[in-house]
Amino acid sequence: MKPEYIGLILLGSLLTGIFAGFPIAFTLIILAVVFGYIGFGMGVFDLMVFQTLGLMKEETLAAVPLFIFMGHLLEHAGLMERLFKSFQAIFGGMKGSLYLGVLLTATIFATATGIIGASVTVIGLMAAPLMIKSGYNTRLSAGVITAGGALGILIPPSVMLVVIGPVVGVSVVKLFVAAILPGLLLSALYTSYSLIKCHLWPELGPTLPEEERITSTREILKELLSGIVPMAFIIFAALGSIIAGLATPTEAAAMAASGALILTLAYRKLTKEVLKEAAFKTIQTTSMILFLAMASNIFGAVFTRLGTSSMIAKAMLALPIPPMGMLALLMLVIFLLGWPLEWPAIVFIFLPIFLPVIEALKLDKVWFSTLVAVNLQTAYLSPPVAMAAYYLKAVAPKWELLDIYKGMAEFMVLQVIGLIFVFLFPQIALWLPSLLLGR
Repeated sequence: MKPEYIGLILLGSLLTGIFAGFPIAFTLIILAVVFGYIGFGMGVFDLMVFQTLGLMKEETLAAVPLFIFMGHLLEHAGLMERLFKSFQAIFGGMKGSLYLGVLLTATIFATATGIIGASVTVIGLMAAPLMIKSGYNTRLSAGVITAGGALGILIPPSVMLVVIGPVVGVSVVKLFVAAILPGLLLSALYTSYSLIKCHLWPELGPTLPEEERITSTREILKELLSGIVPMAFIIFAALGSIIAGLATPTEAAAMAASGALILTLAYRKLTKEVLKEAAFKTIQTTSMILFLAMASNIFGAVFTRLGTSSMIAKAMLALPIPPMGMLALLMLVIFLLGWPLEWPAIVFIFLPIFLPVIEALKLDKVWFSTLVAVNLQTAYLSPPVAMAAYYLKAVAPKWELLDIYKGMAEFMVLQVIGLIFVFLFPQIALWLPSLLLGR
């Protein structure tokens, strides 16, 4: 049998294993070793060693645990609660004020953490009880909280973008800058949709009761400044230093993690238990991402060595489809993969397969990476995985899971609209990198 066909069987076996529920990382390694040995013998073991060492030398990946650690610390610092309280006070007299408060808080907080679980959980804890008490619509409330919390995976500094950069072979700095406007576009779509619905159907988001509002201007300013100024400090440490060319992504991540540590200490929320929990969750998440990266790197090397990757690329390029049509097809495949799979598996396993096609079509890889990032955000709102639903259900047990799913579906449509905008107008992703970093 030709090696290329062995690779096709390898890919089919992987998909079968994933859908059967086997752990992805171990499935990748075992299948890569077995089919690699069948395809080219003992050389598969040397390939495993070289691929693992090569990946572990990638300095940019050191930013992953630092950004994750920063996010977990800020979760405990109470900054998100202060931001939400200040927006609640400012907009309390308008319809849908809690939706607006959640989305503004989530957008600002997304610039400091890319941990979806933390964002959805904290926003759900502080907003869901007040939404229930104020008579807000369950589906729209669930959609706002989950979609807003998911912005952290796109708006930089994003762990996903740190991982996509080395896989696609583009600058993480350029990806960070390119993702800013698409992230803000999605936030604007969510906000406009929520407020328009409340304007047309006021019962979906009534004004807050008088006892839930803050009338003192001084108190409002105090809450707003205490929430925004520390966040601005973190944003400059993480994102500002990268864009200004003062630090690499890894150095900026270290600065941001240090800033988060200082802020948590300043707000007297840093205890031994908090530090231990943040460190433990950081180790858990980082281990999962990097172990999957290593396994995928080995799988990809075997897959490429068998020649299947080139065969698939040639077959796709031979299709009578124009470049934009081919890109749309790839986006559709990634969108569908996001339903059963989480983003690390898609980035590590399937992007290397699609990359030769993008290179052959001479499409901008920064634009492609941004499209992928926007596309993969839908994975958090699409069942059956849809982890955002389970995070919210855990902190808002009164809400039915079906209602949460239905609410998320509305915002997943908005995400697709945002993706179409970035697809049709590449400058949404490319204008800011061109302006700030040059081509």
